[in-house]
Amino acid sequence: MSEALNSDGEKIVGWRVGAIRFPPHLYFLVSAIFHYLGPAFAVLLFAHVSVLGVAWLRIASAAVVFTVWRRPWRTFVTLPAGQKRLLLAFGTVLGAMNVSFYLAISMLPLGTVGAIEFIGPIALAAVGLHSRRNIAAVILAATGGWLLTQVQVSGQPLGLLFAFANCALFVLYVILGHRVAQNAETSSIDRLGAAMLIALVVVSPIGFMDATAAFAQPDLLLAGIGVGICSSVIPYVLDQLAMSRLPRATFALLLSLLPAFATLIGVLVLSQLPTVAELAGIGMIIGGVAVHQEGGVSR
Repeated sequence: MSEALNSDGEKIVGWRVGAIRFPPHLYFLVSAIFHYLGPAFAVLLFAHVSVLGVAWLRIASAAVVFTVWRRPWRTFVTLPAGQKRLLLAFGTVLGAMNVSFYLAISMLPLGTVGAIEFIGPIALAAVGLHSRRNIAAVILAATGGWLLTQVQVSGQPLGLLFAFANCALFVLYVILGHRVAQNAETSSIDRLGAAMLIALVVVSPIGFMDATAAFAQPDLLLAGIGVGICSSVIPYVLDQLAMSRLPRATFALLLSLLPAFATLIGVLVLSQLPTVAELAGIGMIIGGVAVHQEGGVSR
């Protein structure tokens, strides 16, 4: 939506109209696809830029996009103190989560890191359970995730530390992200942009110097921009649109679909055909989402 043609109030209405036009689950599904396209770009960069440098490029490129698109600092300065603290916490979590994720996948297999990350959303979904049906849904999704990723908690201890740190930060991302999305006073996309600028400030001291290796090579710089857009702009914006209409427990359970999307991206991009066990895991995860009951009404 063009910012030049609309006031801040009209922008908010525009996003709400969009949210009514498209089901929130559709926003999540598109977000899930881009969630794994970003790491596919990152794999190409790891051979030329250090892990922390790639993490900085991801956050910096996303921050630039939000700055040009939304000018989020204008929203931040007008917020009350409580909302500013929320965005400071959200931005810090975004920065730390991205760094932890990249450090973890540089030391451990992506499947192991993804499985550990998966523990958090399932536990978060369990907090919102109110029926045996929802308990069955979580059990199905958790079992499917285990089959799909074939978890083997082994490898470098430091890698495991970063993987579990990423898991905890991902839960905080869901919790804080919902609080940001549910605030109707200003556009949640503008608040997300402000949080991304905060994330850039958080990671710059540890990642900027490592990222300079890509500045003189346009192909590496473009790959870094691709990582940021695919990993931190498109999915985070769509997450905000989904979170604004989905209960936290429902959104957390939908996150259990991410391993299935990882498998799909692996087939289409990396030609990694799934095994029978992986296909069974995908089916159980989708079954868990189908069984899940929201607010006493089957969705």
